[in-house]
Amino acid sequence: MNPFSRFLAGMTLRPQGLTLIAAGFLPVFAIVTMFPIVAAMIQHFSNDPAAASKVPLMVTAPGLTVAVLSPFAGLIVDRFGRRRLLLVSTLLYGALGSAPFLLDDINQIFATRLLLGACEAGILTIVNTLIADYWDDTGRKNWLFVQGFVGTFFGSAAMLASGLIAGVRWNGGFLIYLVAFPIFAAMLAFIYEPQSKDQRAQSAARTRTPFPWIEALAVVLVTFSASALYYIFIVNGSIAFAEIGVKDSAELSRLTYIPSLFVMLGAVIFRMLAKRSNAVQLTAFLLFLGTGLVGVGMAKNLPSMIMAVTVQQIGAGMAVPTLIAWAQTKFTFEHRGRGMGAWTSAFFMGQFASAWVANNLAQATGSMRGGFLIAGLIAVASCGVVVLWGLLARGKARLAI
Repeated sequence: MNPFSRFLAGMTLRPQGLTLIAAGFLPVFAIVTMFPIVAAMIQHFSNDPAAASKVPLMVTAPGLTVAVLSPFAGLIVDRFGRRRLLLVSTLLYGALGSAPFLLDDINQIFATRLLLGACEAGILTIVNTLIADYWDDTGRKNWLFVQGFVGTFFGSAAMLASGLIAGVRWNGGFLIYLVAFPIFAAMLAFIYEPQSKDQRAQSAARTRTPFPWIEALAVVLVTFSASALYYIFIVNGSIAFAEIGVKDSAELSRLTYIPSLFVMLGAVIFRMLAKRSNAVQLTAFLLFLGTGLVGVGMAKNLPSMIMAVTVQQIGAGMAVPTLIAWAQTKFTFEHRGRGMGAWTSAFFMGQFASAWVANNLAQATGSMRGGFLIAGLIAVASCGVVVLWGLLARGKARLAI
């Protein structure tokens, strides 16, 4: 069987897969669609002296809610099932996400954003859980590859549409959230409640295996650290460019457009490494990301900066599918909701902490590029830890045989 045939063989349950991929991008809209309308919202609420700080906080508010509530969402998922909570979360997401189009009070809009984060916690946790429920290891990696590959187009299209609508009305970008309703309809048609053979056997015997706390702690620590490193460029990349003289937003967008497309190459590399161990995949991700960050930190001119960003973007394309694929192997069906809830919480906590980490590193080194250099060296050094972990795991497997 050739590689393409093996890929198609892992793409079973296509309606379910496409629906979950679409649903997985709903939380991305919460940040991406806000950037084109931040300036317009600050201007609209200029009578509020705190508008300049409230509006940017409103962009990231759902992420903080996701980080806090995801473990609880995972607990509910394991106890009461996947499908029902996913449907409720998606329906409320569409209503709360588009509600600011009808509101003209910044505090009320802020409240809807916080509540939107609660819906995102449910959606993200359940989508990642169902990907592990529906498919074996090969199928999971195939669908995670598709998710990573098309993510660039989803994000760019959402940002473009939001900006165009916002040009007509200051809060028009919030109408993008109405896309949740057709996705909800697809969920009604295609998403079903899974139940594994192991779960049925355990239910019959009325026994439960203990939750794997050690594995969960490892997932949380690795995901939090990797997420903080992953978001450093996303949050602070413009500052690094400004330090070498690129301060115009339009010029920055033009310069980073081509490098950003290499996110897709990262997704392809993830798929090429699908047959290799999780240690190999994590090492490749950290090596690309870390080398790119080191390059940004050492760049003295624009060409070297662009080259470094290109390498960093390859690592960025590997980040989410690699971390999810690894985390999914650590939890059985019985504990998968809580496990992926912990993963989601750690990932968004890393996003929240990323700015703090970058600012402290920048203060310690005297520049943002200096902070990037230290962050990149940490990522590259982490490769050695991952390789050692992989060798130890292989040694234990041989002893067990």
